[in-house]
Amino acid sequence: MKTVLKTVRNYFCYCGIEKDEYNALKKDAYVSNFEVWRILHVLMAAVFAFLFIGSLFNELMKDNRLFYLLALVYSVIAVIYFFLAKKDSLIAQFIMYLSISLLFLFACFITQNKPDTPAITFIAFLLITPMFMIDKPFFMTIELCAASAVFLIWMYNVKTYDVWLLDMINVLIFTAVGIFLHIIANSIRIKEFVLRRTISIQKDMDEMTGLKNKGALTREINDYLADETTDKGIMILLDVDKFKLINDTFGHDVGDQVIQQIGSFLKDKFIDQAIAGRFGGDEFIVFLKDTDDPDTAYRIAGDIIKGVSESVVLPDQGRKVSASVGCAVYTGSEKNYSELLKKADIALYRSKADPINRFCIYE
Repeated sequence: MKTVLKTVRNYFCYCGIEKDEYNALKKDAYVSNFEVWRILHVLMAAVFAFLFIGSLFNELMKDNRLFYLLALVYSVIAVIYFFLAKKDSLIAQFIMYLSISLLFLFACFITQNKPDTPAITFIAFLLITPMFMIDKPFFMTIELCAASAVFLIWMYNVKTYDVWLLDMINVLIFTAVGIFLHIIANSIRIKEFVLRRTISIQKDMDEMTGLKNKGALTREINDYLADETTDKGIMILLDVDKFKLINDTFGHDVGDQVIQQIGSFLKDKFIDQAIAGRFGGDEFIVFLKDTDDPDTAYRIAGDIIKGVSESVVLPDQGRKVSASVGCAVYTGSEKNYSELLKKADIALYRSKADPINRFCIYE
């Protein structure tokens, strides 16, 4: 019974996966919703503009003219917002649900104009609208149940009892079907995100350390530098001192273990705070976002140098691994990864010549 309840909870709350896994993918779902609903709002604006213009010339549409006008204004505002807002905006998510409610109101007005006809338009929206939303299914469950309740209360005094009774049966059935379809569709699409994320992680991961590889480092840092809203950052280039001697003395297996231990240390220290990865060989990069403070660079570099010395273990307990660090501060002038890396590499070369501090900032 406990397993059944957990499965139901996961499907209604997390699209069929575990909570932590869903939270890791939530931003991707928001972005996907945003891109779909940006197009849908453009279509809504076009449809309501057509209906409003039609209501100026058609007597049958005249009664709904004010609704068409308000819906058109709302749709235009939504279109403007969706071309200006961030793709993972929570406000955008709220507007999507508001737009779904608007569509259900539109279906109610259509049904009201044809009181002797079963509510085909409303039922169609019950089935179609949930397919365009990726979110925790219980939100859509609330939306569909609320829309159905409003519809049935509204139509009770509009339709004859026989037609209303038929609508009630159909609405109850198709509300349940809409919820079920939403859960299944969400589950399938979220699992696609899981698969794509797994493939992306594998493609971007350095196999030896589990950190980002050179390709992922290059792409993510370039993306950050290309963002016009950011003009602060620090690139830290880390190199193991006398790494060739470690390989020659203890063998390449020990050399690999040194790389793995440094990777573990950097992963634990910078897992959510910076872009960290293995550049190649015995070189690692840590890129700190949203700071250009030299004191922060000194502190982080000192922590790295100390952490490498303390966390890496060699077969000869009396010997310690040391590392040198070069830093380049980004202030908005460098436009790509290689420009910043060149400066960090020069700083690293200078730090190698300083056996005491083993750290240098490019100036």
